[in-house]
Amino acid sequence: MLGSMQPLWLLLYATPVVCIIMAGVWWLQVKLKDAGIVDLAWSLCLGGLAIGYAALAPGALLPKLFMLLFALVWSLRLAVHLFVRIRDYPEDGRYRYLRDYWGEREQTGFFWFFQAQAGFAIIFSIPFLVAASNPVADFTPWIALAVVFWLVALTGESIADWQLARFKARPDAKGRTCREGLWRYSRHPNYFFEWLHWFAYVCLAVGHPYWWLALLTGPVLMFVFLFRFTGIPYTEQQAIRSRGDDYRDYQRTTSAFFPWFPRRR
Repeated sequence: MLGSMQPLWLLLYATPVVCIIMAGVWWLQVKLKDAGIVDLAWSLCLGGLAIGYAALAPGALLPKLFMLLFALVWSLRLAVHLFVRIRDYPEDGRYRYLRDYWGEREQTGFFWFFQAQAGFAIIFSIPFLVAASNPVADFTPWIALAVVFWLVALTGESIADWQLARFKARPDAKGRTCREGLWRYSRHPNYFFEWLHWFAYVCLAVGHPYWWLALLTGPVLMFVFLFRFTGIPYTEQQAIRSRGDDYRDYQRTTSAFFPWFPRRR
């Protein structure tokens, strides 16, 4: 029966589907000339995977429902935020840099970049799958802790995105760095709360024999990616290209990730 499909098979079925979706998004990017839609597609793919896992994974109903609620609200909020950014602003500088870097191989490079994002979507959906496969049917303290993590993370990320958007809309913002609100205490508060959000699925997975997979493919892997690969390094390289010494000064005085009081100049 579909409802008792083994989690590994769900991942195997989901992988080609997400790869095909990302191939379609790549084709759309060719037409729109804005590779930023890959971020929008990534968030929506994760929401879709959460729906599939909630419907087909063999776990108890309660952790499934919480996982689905958390993942869908998170996915849709992020998708709306990214859609507005894509609609109102030119292509993100990181992707413009890649276009220049790849040159004549631009679209080949983007095709495989989009396919890599499909792979990341599958990997980062594993915490959803483990939570949806949890056999514990009771409302436990772990579920209560998951709600706390999710509420704090969603609120913090929403505030950080709003504060940055408000700053960018000011006529004097060009060439300057946002140091207002949460951005006074962390150079990447949106990334910090994004990372915090993945602990909610770890809590929902407690009770499953492989709950630790949710920890490794959620908070641990997200931390590595944000610090070493797709997050902070690329974002800060682009910030230095566009804001120069103003951003270098920001780096000297402000915590990179974990919110903390600014250092003296």
